[in-house]
Amino acid sequence: MLKQLLNKLPKRSIKSESLEDHPLSDPNNNGGIQRSTSLNSASSSPKVPNAPKRTSSAVFPSSVIAGIEPLLPFKDAPASEKMSLFISKLSLCCMVFDFTDPSKNTAEKDLKRLTLIELLDFVASGPPRFSEPAILSLCKMCSVNLFRVFPPNYRSARGGENEDDEPSFDPAWPHLQIVYDILLKFVTSASVEAKVAKKYINHSFILRMLDLFESEDPRERESLKAIMHRIYGKFMVHRPFIRKSISNIFYRFVFETERHNGIAELLEIFGSVITGFALPLKEEHKIFLWRALIPLHKPKSLGVYFQQLSYCVTQFIEKDPKLASTVIRGLLKYWPITNSQKEVMFLGEVEEVLETISMGEFQRVMVPLFWRIGCCINSSHFQVAERALLLWNNDQIFNLIGHNRQVILPIIFPALETNVQNHWNQSVLNLTLNVRNVFTEMDNMLFLACHAHFVEEQEKQSSAIEKRKEAWARLENAASLRPITMNTTAVLVMMPQQS
Repeated sequence: MLKQLLNKLPKRSIKSESLEDHPLSDPNNNGGIQRSTSLNSASSSPKVPNAPKRTSSAVFPSSVIAGIEPLLPFKDAPASEKMSLFISKLSLCCMVFDFTDPSKNTAEKDLKRLTLIELLDFVASGPPRFSEPAILSLCKMCSVNLFRVFPPNYRSARGGENEDDEPSFDPAWPHLQIVYDILLKFVTSASVEAKVAKKYINHSFILRMLDLFESEDPRERESLKAIMHRIYGKFMVHRPFIRKSISNIFYRFVFETERHNGIAELLEIFGSVITGFALPLKEEHKIFLWRALIPLHKPKSLGVYFQQLSYCVTQFIEKDPKLASTVIRGLLKYWPITNSQKEVMFLGEVEEVLETISMGEFQRVMVPLFWRIGCCINSSHFQVAERALLLWNNDQIFNLIGHNRQVILPIIFPALETNVQNHWNQSVLNLTLNVRNVFTEMDNMLFLACHAHFVEEQEKQSSAIEKRKEAWARLENAASLRPITMNTTAVLVMMPQQS
């Protein structure tokens, strides 16, 4: 069967082709790589002692070195020819198979898998130095096997009701995993010169790697995360481009699609990148915080990547504590109104920020912040109210409130009193009474003044309500006394404004 398939393949000359004929950056060109569904099996012809080595020019692309049999083990090849054998084996692995049908091309798939394992072992062994043709061939092999466009129905919104769905696994993963491992070992290898490799691991290669974060297979995204982090560390010339490209993914996710499977992994990459930022922070990094990271709090699927996002924001504040007030203002801007689960997450992040904020930065945002916290205290969702009241258990926040109680207590006092009078949940009621007692012990005179003002406001509201009811009663009485005629016209009655 293998012989029949091989005989159908066109014969191509190798010697007349060169590396320049197959540019890696051309997306419409597979780098001279011929896709096939068959491989040249080692068992297709008996081994003859002292026979010359065969070249598989009919099967393998132009990067196969003439006179080198790709199925030859590395241990049997002389040291001078190992790099040529490496290129030949890479060419062998450029053939892509259909893994949706496990019964198709099983022998060829097994041969390719064994060859990939050989390549992985060779790269991990640390050869003296990878030649430029070897780097080109490895990048081509990775491009052919990894870079693919996911069908539209493959992409789904990871969040909301889909957040707990089972992950989707790629049937080709047994081969993809080895290719990813080869690329990871290659990028981290001391045998690779960054000055040479950057020509092939270029902007086009990086963009297509980032596109793969759309994969629904979590194993693939984990491998991509490790590789992209190593590329960022090894190729300093590409760092600004990588940051910009990831920012563009975030922008498209927040403002256009709200669909992407790899936001959590991309944030993990950025979390480690932020720790390496030099001080003082560049304006570019501050813009990234305000325009990319803070708007990521907006999508409904925040729960999928909230932990990684919160870590990135915290890293920024640790680098520059003056950014704390900026973060608080951003959280207030995107504060959820109808999503209780997100409110709880926002309150948790607010607590983390307040633990590191300075007194000056806190005073800039405390009025709008505690107005929002007061709304959360009055929430009918008991988890939101509980989380807001538990902020007083944090010693750092308690000290900030204590130093600014003259401003904060008048803002939240109505929320506390309303809870004491009306809240349905006993746990929330108990926490409210505890916070109320804390303020009483902290400044009883201020507490009594706030209480008197609250009672006065309540009386004004009650009086306004009574006046409104009386006005409507007079209108209804006047309407009932007026006879109904055929020419009755509608009269717009303006209600007296509440004072």
